[in-house]
Amino acid sequence: MTQSIEERLFSIRYKADDKSHLIIKNHDVCAECVDKPCNYFCPSDVYLWHDIERMTSVAYENCIECGTCRLACPYYNIEWVYPKGGYGITYKYG
Repeated sequence: MTQSIEERLFSIRYKADDKSHLIIKNHDVCAECVDKPCNYFCPSDVYLWHDIERMTSVAYENCIECGTCRLACPYYNIEWVYPKGGYGITYKYG
């Protein structure tokens, strides 16, 4: 039986810091972005565009630290750093 992405992500333990390690550098750039690829390339749904507020929210607590966002944003508008020591993701298997 093949597991869904959501089922696989459930096997990960997070210890979220109170400060995000993912930063949108300029929300105006996001507002001008037509395709909003960050809403689709992140495997753990960290980024979500809000039409009314005209901004992207960042649920950094869900980040699996794959680094896709720092490479896939066509405007390089996402600053990504490793969470500070003791925070972030812990894999249960492997």
